Amino acid sequence: MYNLEKKYPYVEVDLKKLSQNIEEALKRCRAAGIEVTCIVKGFNGIPDALKVYGESSCFGVGSSRLEHLNDARMMGVEKPLMAIRIPMLSEVPDLVRLADMSMNSELTVIKAIDEECERQGKTHGVILMADLGDLREGYWDKQEMVEVAVTVEKEYKNIHLLGIGTNLGCYGSILATPEKMEELIQIARNIEEAIGRKLEIVSGGATTSFPLVLNGTMPAGITHLRMGEGILLGKDLEDLWHQDMSFIHKDVFTLKAEIIEIKKKPSYPVGEIFVDCFGGEGQYIDRGIRTRALLAVGKVDFALDSQLVPRIPGVEVIGSSSDHLILDIEDSATPLKVGDILEFDLRYSTMVYLTSSKYVRIECK
Repeated sequence: MYNLEKKYPYVEVDLKKLSQNIEEALKRCRAAGIEVTCIVKGFNGIPDALKVYGESSCFGVGSSRLEHLNDARMMGVEKPLMAIRIPMLSEVPDLVRLADMSMNSELTVIKAIDEECERQGKTHGVILMADLGDLREGYWDKQEMVEVAVTVEKEYKNIHLLGIGTNLGCYGSILATPEKMEELIQIARNIEEAIGRKLEIVSGGATTSFPLVLNGTMPAGITHLRMGEGILLGKDLEDLWHQDMSFIHKDVFTLKAEIIEIKKKPSYPVGEIFVDCFGGEGQYIDRGIRTRALLAVGKVDFALDSQLVPRIPGVEVIGSSSDHLILDIEDSATPLKVGDILEFDLRYSTMVYLTSSKYVRIECK
C-alpha cells in the first residue's frame, strides 16, 4: 500500500488573519459589555485554528460537536469549553468530561448531568435556553423556564446555573432585534428575582445578533454572544445585513482547485431534461456556445456550488455534480488552461462541508 500524493483540492487557512479577526470582533463586543464564546464548528475544529482560539482573549471556545471539544482538550486549550447543542442523554458522560458548560432545555437531561457530575467529581455550568420565536431549542413557556431555574438552583448541588440564552435566525429566520433582546433580559430578571441572585450570563444569540452590537442598539443586560461566521468570514453580515465588515478579513479560508477540462460547449443541455444526479431539477439559461471549465471538486465536498465565489473576475460558477465543479470562463479576466489552480472565497456552508471532507486537504499558514 502507498499514500496518494494528493495536492488538490485543498483549503488554505490564514491563521494570522484569523487571529486578527478574533480580536477585532472581541474588541467591539467588549465595548458593549459583552463577552464572546468563539464557535469552532464552522471549520470543524481544525487543530491549528483551535490553537489560535486558545491563545486569543476570548471568553471561551464552543461547538455543537463534542469531538471538537475533545480535540481542544487534547491540545491543551485552557479556555472554558461550551457545548452549544442541547445534549443527548446518551452523551452526558462525555459532556461532563469534556465541557465546562452547556446549553439546556430539558430538566431530565440536567438531572442526568448532575448525577454524572457526582460520579466524576465535577461541577457543570448550565445555560437555560429560551425560545423567542425561532422555534428551535428552548422553553416556550417562560413560567416553566423560571420554575426549572429554581429547581436547578435549589436541588442540583453539582450544577451551577450560569444564566440563560436564546438562538435566533437558524431555523425560523427570525431577526435579532432590540425587542427580542429585551424579552430575554426580562426573563433573566424574573429568574434572578426567583433565585435571589444575579445570573452571570445572558447570551443574546450568535453572529446574527452581532449587528446590534455594531449598530449600537444592543440593550444593556445582554452579556454574552456565541460567534462563528462573523469572525471567520463576515460575508453574511456584509451581504445580507449590509454591515460594514471592513475590519474583518474575508479571505481567512481559500479553496484551491485544479482545472481538468476546458471546452467550448452549448450552455443549454441537449436532449430531454429530467433530474440531476441528486434528484433535483436544474435551471439552465441558453447563452449559446460558451467556454467551460471543469474542476476536480464537487458537491460531495462543498454541497452548495452557489456559495463558492471565484476570485478571478469574469469567472462564473454555473453548476456542479458529485465530483465536478462547472465554470463559465468565456469572460475570464485571466487566460486559463488545464492544470491551472483557481481560488475561491467561501461562505459558511461551503466552509463547513469542505473542512469536513476527507477528500480535501487542509493547509494552515
